[in-house]
Amino acid sequence: MAIFAVQLKFDASDTEARMQVRPAHRDYLASLKEAGKLVEAGPFADESGALLIYDVADEAEMRDILAKDPYTPAGVYELATLKEWNQVFTA
Repeated sequence: MAIFAVQLKFDASDTEARMQVRPAHRDYLASLKEAGKLVEAGPFADESGALLIYDVADEAEMRDILAKDPYTPAGVYELATLKEWNQVFTA
């Protein structure tokens, strides 16, 4: 298994489109959390983007998960960072 940190950057000029698809996005994330794929997720306080931590088999699975996220076809974010992460401490 591999842990990935994903940082999304939201387009401030397209907040309305993101808000329209956000319920489907959050339902998708809830299903990933239930399946043990999503570790942590949430938007930044200034709503400029979000940070998500995933526990997946490899980068291919990570990219597949992102491709299936309702935010992706809606085009409401830019992938700012996708990096494998070495977790040292847990909450």
